[in-house]
Amino acid sequence: MPLSRRRLFQAAGATVALSAAGQVIGTSPALAALPWARSDIGVSAYEFDLGQVRLTSGRWLDNQNRTLSYLRFVDVDRLLYVFRANHRLSTNGAAANGGWDAPSFPFRSHMQGHFLTAWAQAYAVLGDTTCRDKADRMVAELAKCQANNGAAGFTSGYLSGFPESDITALEHRTLTNGNVPYYCLHKILAGLLDVWRLIGNTQARTVLLALAGWVDTRTSRLSASQMQAMLGTEFGGMNAVLTDLYQMTGDSRWLTTAQRFDHAAVFNPLAANQDQLNGLHANTQVPKWIGAAREYKATGTTRYRDIAANAWSITVGAHTYANGSNSQAEHFRAPNAIAAHLNRDTGEACNTYNMLKLTRELWLLSPARADYFDYYENALLNHLIGQQNPADAHGHVTYFTPLNPGGRRGVGPAWGGGTWSTDYNSFWCCQGTGIETNTKLMDSIYFHNGTTLFVNLFVPSTLNWSQRGITVAQTTSYPVSDTTSLQVTGNVSGSWTMRVRIPAWTQGATISVNGVRQDVTTTPGTYADLTRSWTSGDTVTVWLPMRVAMKVANDNPNMRAVTYGPVVLSGDYGNTSLSSAPTLVLSSIARAGTSSLAFTATANGASVRLEPFYDAHGRNYVVYWNTTGQVGAGEPALGIQNMSTTDGGLANTSQGAPVVLADDNGSNNNLGRFL
Repeated sequence: MPLSRRRLFQAAGATVALSAAGQVIGTSPALAALPWARSDIGVSAYEFDLGQVRLTSGRWLDNQNRTLSYLRFVDVDRLLYVFRANHRLSTNGAAANGGWDAPSFPFRSHMQGHFLTAWAQAYAVLGDTTCRDKADRMVAELAKCQANNGAAGFTSGYLSGFPESDITALEHRTLTNGNVPYYCLHKILAGLLDVWRLIGNTQARTVLLALAGWVDTRTSRLSASQMQAMLGTEFGGMNAVLTDLYQMTGDSRWLTTAQRFDHAAVFNPLAANQDQLNGLHANTQVPKWIGAAREYKATGTTRYRDIAANAWSITVGAHTYANGSNSQAEHFRAPNAIAAHLNRDTGEACNTYNMLKLTRELWLLSPARADYFDYYENALLNHLIGQQNPADAHGHVTYFTPLNPGGRRGVGPAWGGGTWSTDYNSFWCCQGTGIETNTKLMDSIYFHNGTTLFVNLFVPSTLNWSQRGITVAQTTSYPVSDTTSLQVTGNVSGSWTMRVRIPAWTQGATISVNGVRQDVTTTPGTYADLTRSWTSGDTVTVWLPMRVAMKVANDNPNMRAVTYGPVVLSGDYGNTSLSSAPTLVLSSIARAGTSSLAFTATANGASVRLEPFYDAHGRNYVVYWNTTGQVGAGEPALGIQNMSTTDGGLANTSQGAPVVLADDNGSNNNLGRFL
């Protein structure tokens, strides 16, 4: 594989080693992504390259390392099986995969695009040459498949694990085998784009442009009504990836092709801010909304922005559970129907993965909107971090996150079944998005605009702000602790601003520098601006007092989830089966110690242990409790026992006042101010 100019520059030192503790440690310098040909319109904040931020400790790093171990392990020849077989090439003796990549499965070959993206991200983050080489090899072999289209009877540029005749049937609305062809092609296109952009692989660009050209040719010959009819079948984020290709190349051909995938039946109600999501397959919709956000940034057409923003507000406000997830049996239900659908098949992980992408796109347009990242933190911490099985060395994941009383993680899809994902016999959509999630956990901690630094997430990490010669090291055990410290070193001199998110769930937050409290406004649900003349070594300490609060189900004021700061707590029920939600005595909730987020409470007359929901693995749990008659509108707040912080002080106190239980009544997108 020819080296790009970028790779020649990076070749020295781009290695990965294993520490004595078994953690994967990147030793390469930060790797810069190839630049976009076109700048996004309307943005007011900018991302750092993936390689500029490193996780340094904690659960997020553990998740990353387990996924990285899997990415380094998986056999490229097995992943190539369905492509080679479909394009009439030898499978080289490789074993076929099972699950959603089995040779007979309708939409085989979607997972490979996720692997391309995850490998590219692992290289961009850590300089992992094993992942880079796997991506390079897969691209080279996919190019051979694409080059054999004549012998296979396919049109030039086509690339897939299923025959092109499925596309013809899709266009004629006669496809009956369950395939979702453009959903799969979106994943391949996105993976190739990421390998080109993040690794610098020019062959990926060649294969990508040929496949995108095939998409243009196929769709350009359809009438508008034929195209809209075809969009009734799930097509992933085709509008998003083709818009990205336009932004990457500057070639308007790709924007024209992208806009053919604007689904009027979904976009028109959202442009009018109408919630018509009930009954729609949830993850079919969210990628379209991401595409709308990307199309706004490419064109400046405000209708696209409105579609994306309205979709976010409607989904988060009326269709989202306490842990940031949405959907039941993969579908949106009636607006505000939360308690009515607390089943084993809630919280499809793909939906949350895509909602986080949408949230990020919208926040870059409106970086004063702290509520975007309040949601982002909630969904990432309380859904996707816990999606991964911490006992699995390869970081396998659950498809659904059950929210029924006595639920238990490890639930696969109705079609494909199983519990946790596996090395080769599942390859569900949620496994694909899972490996992407856990190779880019650092991508939304910090952002910048000129000399302003945004701190959105509180995660142990190091930022190499190489454009300014500044390093920011964030040290914290958050959310176990309610403080985080950010030390700035390097060329920090001069006056500039650090903007720190103050979550809506806190009260009385403070910001100190070198131990001295600063006169900075810290209104919950906003950003605090710390502007000063900096000195190398300055340490910023952010205190975000935490308290127990309740998140109320939109459709039932008696059904509530317990939270502590940003953390959703769940009850540990071991192997006990439950047929209904236990009744929780709210005044009984007490923190068991200061070194962990362990709480005790009384429910149905018995003691129960409460713990962070992301740690509820290998046991049955309760997230939503029956709280009939214990706290109602207008009633006084209740004191909570033993609510102390890690430094021994009372959490969220003023002059030693007792901690109070607060109630979130489900309004304001489930992120409203506590009463």
